[in-house]
Amino acid sequence: MQEINKALLVQSLLDLVCRQTDNAAADTSEASLRGQIGAAVERSLINTQEVDERRVTILLSDLRGFTAVSEQYTALEMVEALNRYLDGMTGIILGHGGTIDKFMGDSIMALFGAPVTRSDDVQAALACAIDMQSAMKHINEQNLAHGMAPLYMGIGINTGEVVAGHLGSARHSEYTVIGDQVNLASRVEAHSLRGQILLSENTYLLARDYIETGQINEVRVKGKKGLVRMYELLSTRQPRMMLAPAREVRNSPRVAVDIAVTFQVICHKSVLPQSITGRVIDISYGGMYIVSPLALVPFSDIKIALSLSFLGSELTEIYAKVLRVAPVERGFECRIEFTSIDTQATLAIKEFVDGIVEINRH
Repeated sequence: MQEINKALLVQSLLDLVCRQTDNAAADTSEASLRGQIGAAVERSLINTQEVDERRVTILLSDLRGFTAVSEQYTALEMVEALNRYLDGMTGIILGHGGTIDKFMGDSIMALFGAPVTRSDDVQAALACAIDMQSAMKHINEQNLAHGMAPLYMGIGINTGEVVAGHLGSARHSEYTVIGDQVNLASRVEAHSLRGQILLSENTYLLARDYIETGQINEVRVKGKKGLVRMYELLSTRQPRMMLAPAREVRNSPRVAVDIAVTFQVICHKSVLPQSITGRVIDISYGGMYIVSPLALVPFSDIKIALSLSFLGSELTEIYAKVLRVAPVERGFECRIEFTSIDTQATLAIKEFVDGIVEINRH
């Protein structure tokens, strides 16, 4: 409905009411009636907004480890840091023609293709993601100036058919998109590493002629049959040549756990007989963090016996290297990298990590 029609409707309804009252009553109630009728018209318009199906590219970003970082600072400091981050990202998204669907704490959902569809929605979303990751350097320089630790962001992008329109009630509504493709975008983002831009296969196939991608990650996603492929975006040639910034090398997501582990130290290529019992507090495809009651020697080797019985798999003879050791309240936190592990154990750990990522996404 056009603005002029809204005004005419309000005036017509007002005239009808006024004719049914005496002139004095109309004089005193006209402003109130105009407001009430205008509000009713607005409510009607909200609930009759057009809803349609359209192809949209959905960009989801999330700060990695934000909760852990927030425990080190006051609430005011974290709000200021979050606002610096959101302000910077907002400018980039709008500059690339995206629409900010919502902020969810330290997460951002942006749309390319809704409410306005453009021919370059996919390439705009990819260029936007690269600019967002590049901007983290400046944001972290600001954080450093305020005495705060750096922040790292993961981004997931998916393209597909969604239902778009106003969702809500007469009291409050917002323009958004819903559907399975939104859920898939959320899954892709959940598997992105810090500093990484991860694409769904849908988006990759639409952009593969002008982008370069890295290693493919295949994961099981709730609600999807078989493995879902995800591609790391390294560069794009549209609308110009853009390189994703180099990120910290990490081979997989890491998830927090609390699992008992037994290991033995290897000295001069011999496994020492003493078994040490510790706790795994963090695990990834290629390694873990262990809290050991004894201080291990950095760059020494160990043999691990790890039981993931709930996966129906007993993992034995995993060899690993100790990369870093730091004292903590309960002993010594040791960063461990796997150096020799059989295929069955590798797959079991990957499924375990991916499963935790999926659970944490709900």
